[in-house]
Amino acid sequence: MWLLNTRTQKLKRFDSDSDRPRYAILSHVWGKDEVSLIDIQDLAKAKKKDGFQKVSQSCAVAHQDGYSWIWIDTCCIDKTSSAELSEAINSMYAWYGEAEACYAYLSDVKDSSQEDPSGDGSSFRSSRWFTRGWTLQELIAPRSLYFLARNWKRLGTKRSLADVLQDVTLISRSVLLHERLLDDVSIARRMSWAARRETTRVEDRAYSLMGIFSVNMPTIYGEGEKAFIRLQLEIIRQSPDQSIFAWGSIHTHQVFLDNQHSFSDGPKWTSEYRSLLASSPEMFADSASIESVPLESFGEQLTLTIPVPEYYPTNYGIHIHLPLYRMHGTPMCFALLACRDKQGILGLLLRRVDGSPNRYGWGRRFMSSRNFGFSGLILKFYIPKHP
Repeated sequence: MWLLNTRTQKLKRFDSDSDRPRYAILSHVWGKDEVSLIDIQDLAKAKKKDGFQKVSQSCAVAHQDGYSWIWIDTCCIDKTSSAELSEAINSMYAWYGEAEACYAYLSDVKDSSQEDPSGDGSSFRSSRWFTRGWTLQELIAPRSLYFLARNWKRLGTKRSLADVLQDVTLISRSVLLHERLLDDVSIARRMSWAARRETTRVEDRAYSLMGIFSVNMPTIYGEGEKAFIRLQLEIIRQSPDQSIFAWGSIHTHQVFLDNQHSFSDGPKWTSEYRSLLASSPEMFADSASIESVPLESFGEQLTLTIPVPEYYPTNYGIHIHLPLYRMHGTPMCFALLACRDKQGILGLLLRRVDGSPNRYGWGRRFMSSRNFGFSGLILKFYIPKHP
């Protein structure tokens, strides 16, 4: 891990966690002409770049708070080394969490002497910082987070601004303040936090979420949306939370009963919704209210003994083991998931692929009514993992 001395603005590498000093860390939205690791090794050259003021001011703030070292992503990662870049991306959530102080510099926000950050229509609420993919983990991971205005004056802390942060990001203050573990939040809800955030590189929509889900994987720039598929596959290898499959549009049981023909023959069966895994976090935009249901409770609701869930990728698709409710006279069925929202248990509306008895495609997410009765079987079957 490279760290920048806040007094001399010189880099030093710390290869061992035990040798690493206490440090501060910067969170920001990248601008034009940022200072790279190569640039910072020649201070005379670095000072000519527009981005140097951000480096200089970050060092000054950290030094004033008693920190001799700071980590800044623009100049503390050797991006010419793919191995070092991948290591940094996989370690970034931990680095933000282990920093003694994180400074979030908001270059588009007025200081608190000009406006109340929590006020309706404030520049704080509309800052670009809240729209970027990488800043999601930079908001959640640190325990001590200080927000700085465009003139580097303090706006407040994550604790003092927790209510407005919850309002802007839809992340509960208990999560923001580390009073609730991330692992206790459903996968669907965590994905929804990133649904409206953007990254410059499409792959970073996945890579920026690795820490949120406690997974690690190689970074492969150039793979495009496959990165998000890989992220989901890595998550399901480690977590039994079935809410990862609960994305897309929601329809109630009654809506389905009233529109069976359009559901069975409609265009959604040939759309991007055919796959079990989402193509981007945006697909989880409507999933913020979804909670995982413990298997024992799920089984009690269905009056069944639910086995330990199994799902893994094969060349046929995702091999999955779920309660399946077959509808007589149609190629369609419901696969019920161990997750729910405020109105009931969620399920996937499926239909058989090419007459196969155990291969299914899915078109729309289905939300069951509270009194939906299950009278089917628990079966193993396959659903395509991507379009």
